[in-house]
Amino acid sequence: MPKQQRAIRVEQKSQLAAMQQLESRSDEELLAETRFKAAAQAILGARAAERYDAKAARAHFQKALAASRPQERLQLRRMADASIALAERRADDLKAATAKLGVEAPTTRQLRGLKLMGLVAPPKTAGTLARVRGVVMIIAIVIAVFAIGFGIVELIFLAPGEPSTGVKIFWDFVVVAIALGVLAWLGRRRQKAALAKRSEMMAARRG
Repeated sequence: MPKQQRAIRVEQKSQLAAMQQLESRSDEELLAETRFKAAAQAILGARAAERYDAKAARAHFQKALAASRPQERLQLRRMADASIALAERRADDLKAATAKLGVEAPTTRQLRGLKLMGLVAPPKTAGTLARVRGVVMIIAIVIAVFAIGFGIVELIFLAPGEPSTGVKIFWDFVVVAIALGVLAWLGRRRQKAALAKRSEMMAARRG
């Protein structure tokens, strides 16, 4: 094998290994990275996508592509497609992009959740109609949650007698707050587990 070809293969391998090593660094450290700039920017783009910041994710991946070598760009483009699809809540595109990337696609439940999020909280690039629809859906969900909470409070106080309206409203807020807190905790826990699993699969893919 020619020396030049061997050198290119070693260089490619070091770039892929660097991305795995850089994942433990903070955003500030990645921004200051100069030796493996493409890898650092790709990680920053993936992190921005996890925060559903499509604009920042796209900017980081553009910098990663500009700093990368030709043999690395196909994989970076696939990573960018998957990350931006996640940031923009495009569930079908995310599924297709992860398949091209060679990692396990999100589960059906995760894709449904992403679709719902896309309806309730559409990305900034969405039109005015989509944003208005999202606001209306949020208001409807809040009203439905409070109605369910009020119904539960009515059932709780059915036996002791008829309390005042103020007491009912107070306990309605308490029930709703507890329910929302539990749902938020479970959702965050599942999201962290899913992101950790995806990071492991991507690291294994690069290795």
